[in-house]
Amino acid sequence: RFGHGLSYTTFTYSDLQIVGNTSDAVTVSVTVENTGARRGAEVVQLYVTDEFCRITPFVERLRGFEKIWLEPGQKQTVSFRLGFEDFAFINEKMEQEVEPGTFTIRVGSEKSTVEIEK
Repeated sequence: RFGHGLSYTTFTYSDLQIVGNTSDAVTVSVTVENTGARRGAEVVQLYVTDEFCRITPFVERLRGFEKIWLEPGQKQTVSFRLGFEDFAFINEKMEQEVEPGTFTIRVGSEKSTVEIEK
């Protein structure tokens, strides 16, 4: 996968939270902890999957990323704001459209779903 590389430390993800349920505003946050013995960098990546779409959807789309540096044992909460374009696909009229439905949000090893309303 993109961003999977070697590091001299390890990281864990926890407490994935999704606030909002419209295509205009969804905020996603996750806590990242350096569980290793060395200072290290982690690229926190957020992926979105449309679980059902009348047009074949992408399996996963990278919708945000942020590089953070953490000391051993240090935790940091990373937040992303998703908007209309992050849930949209190109329809038959070549226009961006968001269908209401279930979207899976994955950040690191954590994932959850959100029901998007119009």
